[in-house]
Amino acid sequence: MVQNIDAAAFQRMVIHAAAAINAQKQAINDLNVFPVPDGDTGTNMSLTIGAAAAEMKKNRYDAVGQAAQGAASALLRGARGNSGVILSLLFRGFAKAIKEKEIMDGRDLAIALDFGVAAAYKAVMKPAEGTILTVSRLAAARAAGCAREDDNLESVLQAAIEEGHVALADTINQNPVLKKAGVVDAGGKGFLVILQGMLDELRGLPMPEEVAEEEDAPADKAEFGAFSTEEIKFGYCTEFICSRDTKKDPELLRGFLNNLGDSLVLVDDDDIIKVHVHTNDPGLVLQEALTYGALLKVKIENMREQHTEILEEAAQAPAQESAPVKAAPEKKFGYVAVCAGEGLEAVFRDLGVDGLVGGGQTMNPSTEDILKEIDATPAEIVYVLPNNKNIIMAAQQCVRLCEDKKVVVLATKTVPQGIAAMLAADPDATEEENTSAMTEAFGRVRTSEVTYAARDSDFGGFAIKQGDYLALEEHQLFGTDQDLEALLDRLAHSSSHQEAEFISIFYGADVTEEQAQRVQDIFTAACPQAEINLLPGGQPVYYYMISAE
Repeated sequence: MVQNIDAAAFQRMVIHAAAAINAQKQAINDLNVFPVPDGDTGTNMSLTIGAAAAEMKKNRYDAVGQAAQGAASALLRGARGNSGVILSLLFRGFAKAIKEKEIMDGRDLAIALDFGVAAAYKAVMKPAEGTILTVSRLAAARAAGCAREDDNLESVLQAAIEEGHVALADTINQNPVLKKAGVVDAGGKGFLVILQGMLDELRGLPMPEEVAEEEDAPADKAEFGAFSTEEIKFGYCTEFICSRDTKKDPELLRGFLNNLGDSLVLVDDDDIIKVHVHTNDPGLVLQEALTYGALLKVKIENMREQHTEILEEAAQAPAQESAPVKAAPEKKFGYVAVCAGEGLEAVFRDLGVDGLVGGGQTMNPSTEDILKEIDATPAEIVYVLPNNKNIIMAAQQCVRLCEDKKVVVLATKTVPQGIAAMLAADPDATEEENTSAMTEAFGRVRTSEVTYAARDSDFGGFAIKQGDYLALEEHQLFGTDQDLEALLDRLAHSSSHQEAEFISIFYGADVTEEQAQRVQDIFTAACPQAEINLLPGGQPVYYYMISAE
């Protein structure tokens, strides 16, 4: 049995824990009850502790307290989603308890776990039982009891994990939603995977393989320098939409284009033909397209030129990224917003947002991601619009991390709420007046979202099958259907839209302009009292985001 550990052992334990949850993150994701695709608990917790593991790999510490402080700081900055933030708080309290320690034994571990639980509960406004908070609290209590009898660190950690599993099994009885779905809490499960990874390291068990470290693993992004510009066989990315004005078979066009290039995608319906192809003769492509009908939209990009520009930018990148940007205040108010999609980014830019953080339902940005944009905003007071309920806690951590600016986090839970808040922003108001106006404005917005089911589920009385269309109102399930237009028609007749004066429909990356126009027609027919606007959002996951005021 291992009696105590030093800094190096603690560092190895954190690295092992990160590998353990990385290996099991999908199993933890699958515990999520709600069938909407999202950032997911396992992914968020894995990325959060992964930041600490990276810190442990590159630094050497002389004392276990210093190592714990380094891990806690990295966790805080890398925290993603509510589960990631709570995990960072557990480690923050943990580090505070042993900050003066050179080595740590079982008694120190028990006290550190208890400090972590206190920090997490203090930060959560309305702690709910049947969550990671419950599991960590009961695990810490058992650790304290064990430490009073035996201060052996390995024994104390094992006791905490054993009690944690008992608590985790009981979460299904503490939360009605978990009980109905027949699963335990995902956050609690992730926390125990991390503790088990730390214990496995103590016992000398092999570390799970990390995909990112395998030689044959795919890179996070394409390495454009791996080939030369001259190797690009077909130089023009050509995209177009043409109408079907003749009776010519689109398959003939497919055969023609196959002989002129590669990367061909051709989609047709009764009215249009949409094409993407890489070719060296875009003029000939468009000339042939005209024999099928009028060109409605055309985009041609020189890929050789793009490749050259990318290589030039990459060559300059190290000098540009040598130090984080910290902009001096030039104005009173600045704004940072989280969103995904070119159309939504353009809307926020037009409304005066200084910094945009990519992310949302499919990937929650870290506290560090948000902090970088705050630092780069040239204002005395920076408002942050998280625009997702799972990003609010990560944004709130920036309040104490930002040293030279005041940060105000508005609890916007949807992109339409963030847009409404920006519409109410007043550069000439006082901070209190501006905050009040923006808060009141986003509070008037009701948001509906339309997406698909990522998994089979029985939720809120609905038997949901993977691939079904889902409509949500204020994050609550409104209905499901296999017919998207039928579901949208029901949504348009809901009370929130029937009572609205203004309705904005943002259509996503997977929706054509023609499909979106049809949805606007549905809402126009169902809501004659409302002014209805249709805007390209370009957002992933959600086919439509609809705001009603």
